[in-house]
Amino acid sequence: MSKALRMSSMFLRTLREDPADADVDSDKLLQRAGYLRKTAPGIWTWLPLGLTVLNKIEAVIREEINGIGAQEVHFSGLQPREPYEATHRWEEYGEGMFKLKDRHQNDFLLAPTHEEMFTLLVKDMYSSYKDLPVTLYQIQTKYRDEARPRAGLIRGREFIMKDAYSFTVDEEGMKRCYMEERAAYERIFKRLNLDYIPVFAMSGPMGGSASEEFLAPMAIGEDTFALAPSGKAWNVEALTTPKAEEIDCSTTPAAEKRETPDAESIANMVERANGMYPREDGRMWEAEDILKNVVIAIKHPEDDDHDEPWRELIVVGVPGDREVDMKRLEAQFAPAELDEATEEELASHPELVRGYIGPMALGPQARVESSTIEEPLRYFVDAHIPVGSAWFTGADEAGVDYYNLVYGRDFEADAVVEAVAVRDGDMSPDGSGPLSFERGVEIGQVFQLGLKYSKALDLKVLNQNGKTVPVWMGCYGIGVSRVLACIAETHHDERGLAWPALIAPASVHVIATGKNEEVFEKAEKLVAELEARGLEVIYDDRKKVSPGVKFKDAELIGVPLVAVVGRDTMNDGTIEVRDRDGSNSEAVPEEGAAQVIADRFNAML
Repeated sequence: MSKALRMSSMFLRTLREDPADADVDSDKLLQRAGYLRKTAPGIWTWLPLGLTVLNKIEAVIREEINGIGAQEVHFSGLQPREPYEATHRWEEYGEGMFKLKDRHQNDFLLAPTHEEMFTLLVKDMYSSYKDLPVTLYQIQTKYRDEARPRAGLIRGREFIMKDAYSFTVDEEGMKRCYMEERAAYERIFKRLNLDYIPVFAMSGPMGGSASEEFLAPMAIGEDTFALAPSGKAWNVEALTTPKAEEIDCSTTPAAEKRETPDAESIANMVERANGMYPREDGRMWEAEDILKNVVIAIKHPEDDDHDEPWRELIVVGVPGDREVDMKRLEAQFAPAELDEATEEELASHPELVRGYIGPMALGPQARVESSTIEEPLRYFVDAHIPVGSAWFTGADEAGVDYYNLVYGRDFEADAVVEAVAVRDGDMSPDGSGPLSFERGVEIGQVFQLGLKYSKALDLKVLNQNGKTVPVWMGCYGIGVSRVLACIAETHHDERGLAWPALIAPASVHVIATGKNEEVFEKAEKLVAELEARGLEVIYDDRKKVSPGVKFKDAELIGVPLVAVVGRDTMNDGTIEVRDRDGSNSEAVPEEGAAQVIADRFNAML
């Protein structure tokens, strides 16, 4: 049984004003209430109250994850270079990874995740299908060199994460583990009283196939997700466009080059087209009639054919009324990153005529038809461009555009990609209706990793037939410290925090008011009775602090129940018991008050 935390001796200083650099409510309140102190941008010192809440969140996670048969291990945050090099993540993580050298000039890193180490651990200890399945997990500090740490614990450079990894002999086993872990996540977030939405996601640098994020919906979230009328949700990067029906182009006139001087922008193209070449159907030319071709550089990591990272120019065709979303596009080229093409790169390709770039000098058609372009750039089209659609677009000559250039008839693409920013009204991937867009904070993610890491690190076992096969893996993460911040963000009012009972730093905050020594004696008695019933207590026993300050501190700290021992106790033998938010206040006889409080608290769990 824990002893009461006494305000007179607690390692605690509350603040009346918001810290100047705190940018969201959870950051402000966790610092003001004495849960955290800032060490540097994105780096935090956990104080006793903060650690108490954090440990309770971890306990919920452990209970649910242990409940599905996972076993806990613990790795060092400091890791050697070699395993991450074998999986190419030493390069793929780029500037987001903290790298350092020891005194012998050996390369190390502060681990952002531990896929490699989990894989190597199982490789070291297991060799047969009889050893599988197994799921291992840890709760440990991770490190990422965030360019702009913000929102307190929500986007830091050091953070606490639970990561689990399942190892199975086949794909079906991996999928079963994935669904078990996913169900455990739902139970965890429900128990923590944290709203969440499962969102289909891209795997990114983690690799693998299927992936879902768990997002806590809130306005401060950096992740935008698309919500369908069906209730299904997608991360914007993972959103797919329903395949457009092919357009019958049998009556579309042949493609024609036309002089379009001084039309290097979309607006100028529309103006010149309407002024010089009015449409026969009487409709005005619009930006949506233009095929805009955007040059992009892909930054590839080193691979089997390249000893160091390398760049490739590509061109992407998108509707003229749409903008390229670099994050969505980049997700499809992972682990490569995207960048703007440099002037030098553009100059090295004279077929790219500024303002008049068209598809005919690119991709499949250029490889077949061009004798002057040694190696035509790869050409991609956005999913909003249907086969058979007609466009006006650059003709690869200064001052000249193509009209009636038809996709699938006059030009082809190397592939179709999701390139443009999605917007309200776009059709949902499941066809249930137009999408709406919300914001959220990622609190967890689950991946079907497949064979990426087992192949890279040669993790194999003998199967039932005595054949050596690679092991199938799943990966499952929860941002523990981020979860704490999200709960603080969604459980507070203008006066302070309001923790769910399950993870609050104490069950009840007892306040002794006034200067009468007997008041403090009665408060001590109540505290002892509460502790005897298994309740955790914060006791404000400060004798030279005004009642107003004590009440403000209680509201700021955010314990679910407040019990006031003071004037009423001396006058009529009652103790005021109220919820943290001030509701459900009642005067309880001193004798029996501890049981009333215990019953009220247990009803909150």
